[in-house]
Parts: sequence; structure tokens; C-alpha cells
Amino acid sequence: MQNLSDPVVIKSILSKHGFTFSKKLGQNFLINPSVCPKIAEMGGAGQGAGVIEIGPGIGVLTHELCLRADKVVAIELDSRLLPILDETLSEHKNLRIINADVMKLDLKKVIAEEFPGLKVVVCANLPYYITSPVIMKLLGDRLPIESVTTMVQREAADRLCAPLGTRESGAVTVAVSYYCEAVKLFDVKRGSFLPSPEVDSSVIRLTPRKNPPTVPDEKLFFGIIKALFSQRRKTVLNSLSGAVGDRDTALKILEISGISPTLRPEQLLMDQFIAICSAYSDTVNPDLSRPQ
Repeated sequence: MQNLSDPVVIKSILSKHGFTFSKKLGQNFLINPSVCPKIAEMGGAGQGAGVIEIGPGIGVLTHELCLRADKVVAIELDSRLLPILDETLSEHKNLRIINADVMKLDLKKVIAEEFPGLKVVVCANLPYYITSPVIMKLLGDRLPIESVTTMVQREAADRLCAPLGTRESGAVTVAVSYYCEAVKLFDVKRGSFLPSPEVDSSVIRLTPRKNPPTVPDEKLFFGIIKALFSQRRKTVLNSLSGAVGDRDTALKILEISGISPTLRPEQLLMDQFIAICSAYSDTVNPDLSRPQ
């Protein structure tokens, strides 16, 4: 295999295929030779495993995954990268590349067809602009997977992995915490990419909960979370008042929930969000949607 950690080699391959980076797609290819083996190892690629990779780029991480896992299915949106991947990954016979938008793909069907008898993990180097939607799809679709290991912007990693009740937590923190346990594995400097982004990154691992919290209505629950965090500087009372359109009703919900109206959303724990949801479902006609 060609040295895909060498910028000179990469630029030569891309030039050969007439490829130019797309800012719209947030393309930053990982070139640090020490990072991809760590992601593959810590992401669960190994004997008896099937791996879904999202956004293979030119195949640096894909190569490491194929060396370890029984089978790898790489999902790439940009069709211009297909001939490049055919060249850089030609040695691997346990690889299938799907040219598709992961947000529109039936991943349960892919898993059933491609990984019979294998444990399944997801590895990804997600463009910053689509990090939260992809993660919420992977978790919300309740795929039969053991983990999601992904590279994200460091600021996003801090938010996704923040403990509830802390200043860093937000709507996506609560949503991720509902579905899984999140842990930050290690940081990656911006110089590890070509082209170099303006921010550093982190690799995180999400492990779906076998027994997620019980809520009266998931759509309602996620809608309340979105409403509460819509204006972070507001108190729980003010945010909830905006959602229900009535301050007195919001006060009643909080009183039933046993939550002080002067608290801010980032100060709440999972049990308190669930309590608000339960009280809301008993007093208001729910019509809220999941946060993205």
C-alpha cells in the first residue's frame, strides 16, 4: 500500500484523479500515521467484528480497519473519491464501499446483509457540520451495534461527553446520555489533517445502553430537551414557559417535578429531565420534536 500519511503521496494521487477538496463537504483527510491504528484498536475492529466506516476519505483509516476486522463496509458520499479508494485499497478483499448519504441509508438493512454472525461497530471521521445529525441517527435508529468511535471537533467532543449537570452540557449531551455512555479517548491536533482545519479534534467512543432510561414519550422527551436548551441563559421556568406558552402551566409542571424554577437547564440531571417530561405529558398536549 502507498504511504497515505505522506502529504506528497496524497497530493500526487489526488492530482492524478483530478480531485479537489470540497469545503461544502467539510473534507479534511487524516494523515497522522499514529492516529488511525489507535482508532481501529480502540474502536473494536478485530477478529469476529464487522465495521461500518462513515467517510473513508482516501482510505487511511479504512486500511487499518481492514487489517483487523473480518469485514469493513465504508460509506462515502463523494463519488469522486471512489476511483481513488479503488486504487488505495485494492489489496483488501474484505471491503465493500457504498456510495451513499449515510443520513438516507437503511443501516439496519446494511448490517443484516453484510455482517451476519459478526459483532458490529461503527468508526467514522465525521465532517464537523454534520456531526450531531449523524450521531443522533446512529443512536436513534437503535442499530444492533456495540459502539460508535468517531473523530469530532474537540469542542463538540467536550459537549457530547460532558457530565449532565455541568456547564458544558447541552441538548445534544442529554440526548447522547439518554442513548449511550460517552467517553473521550484522545485529542488529535489540527496538523494531523490535510488540509489542516482551524480547530483541533478528539476521538470519542459511544457505547449504547442496554437499558436506556424510561420516559413516557421519546418524541416529547427530546422536544422538551430542545425547548429547555433553546436559550441557555434562561432559567428552566422561562424556557419551559416559552415551550408551553403559559408561565403558570410551566410553574405547575416544575412544582410537580420538584424542580426549582430558578435553575438553568445545564444544571439538571437525567432524572429531572424525565420528571419534567412526565409532568408535561400529564398537563399539556405534547407536540414537540427531537433535537438535532
